[in-house]
Amino acid sequence: MPKRFRLTRRFPVAMTEDGYRALKKFSTEAGLDEGEALSFLFENFKSVMNEENLTARLRLFNSELDSRKR
Repeated sequence: MPKRFRLTRRFPVAMTEDGYRALKKFSTEAGLDEGEALSFLFENFKSVMNEENLTARLRLFNSELDSRKR
């Protein structure tokens, strides 16, 4: 029997414009709203991410973070 889909947590999220546009595009293409799309991505994180790419991208993002905040 499939798990019932319940949104049990709500939290304020701050996102970059690029990140939000990517989330909107993904959710639209998948036929989901933004909350459902985020739930899908995090529930299936290991299977939808390439660990090597994630590590490299995270390192790059962190190195640029301070300059992007200005």
